[in-house]
Amino acid sequence: MTQMLPAHRFSVAPMLDWTDRHCRYFLRQLTRHALLYTEMVTTGAIIHGKGDYLAWNQLEQPVALQLGGYDAAALAECASQAQARGYNEINLNVGCPSDRVQNGRFGACLMGEAALVADGIKAMRDRVSIPVTVKTRIGIDEQDSYEFLCDFIRQVSEQGGCEMFIIHARKAWLSGLSPKENREIPPLDYQRVYQLKRDFPHLTLSINGGIKSLEEAKVHLQHVDGVMMGREAYQNPGILAQVDRELFGSSLPAADPVAVVRAMYPYIEAELAKGTWLGHITRHMLGLFQGIPGARQWRRHLSENAHKPGANIETVEQALALVADKIPAAV
Repeated sequence: MTQMLPAHRFSVAPMLDWTDRHCRYFLRQLTRHALLYTEMVTTGAIIHGKGDYLAWNQLEQPVALQLGGYDAAALAECASQAQARGYNEINLNVGCPSDRVQNGRFGACLMGEAALVADGIKAMRDRVSIPVTVKTRIGIDEQDSYEFLCDFIRQVSEQGGCEMFIIHARKAWLSGLSPKENREIPPLDYQRVYQLKRDFPHLTLSINGGIKSLEEAKVHLQHVDGVMMGREAYQNPGILAQVDRELFGSSLPAADPVAVVRAMYPYIEAELAKGTWLGHITRHMLGLFQGIPGARQWRRHLSENAHKPGANIETVEQALALVADKIPAAV
């Protein structure tokens, strides 16, 4: 049986256009233990794309690659490449409801094709030794009964061999709602996920959806094995500074936000030397000082200047000066 990574206790969700490699490197400065996920990457992009869609920095570990796809052979090939590149886990996206994803026959629409999902999971597990997991919803459209969810989990776990599922505790509407609306309008049903854990105690289950604090995470962890936080972790990344102490029992002091910014400097300089624009990195750092006097000035300075030609470490230092002296613990 695949061993559960300790990092599964708390993870940051895969978020398209958000959790790129720059974002993950930044978040890793705040928490050493949480599991980070890539944006969803399609099998087609990995196999046929001209860019390196598996690029990442080893200092981001532990990191899971989220795949979008349905063809078992393609999924297996991508999983094999990802394992060779050092990823810690492969996750299959069975939760994204966007039209673009549906047209490619992956994402949440796959909940209606449990046998296909099982085939893909089995093909990947046959090729790699790292964990292969599924991120899904509690239902789609009118197929939102608890029995439907149980049938999906049972088939994918028994026929595909999947031992870990991340459950977004909302159903998805495949038509009529935008992806943003699908993250907000269908009601959350945490109790259904708790019941799923009771009915499938041998599986590792993590819960996702609407979680905004570590106190909420602790409540969920009384019922399930892990918690995945999405938008709150991105928009208010400072919350992650407490994760190692609060959820993983670390005795190390929480990361100081000013020190976190300066810890990014070697990475930023290396990326600038490669031609990366500063704003592509600092856009992920805008929410770091949320709730601290000077946070607005920090965000404004970076938003207005980081995309300018020649923007560099000095640009970040100028923004930091607007907030650093307002943090008692900063050095």
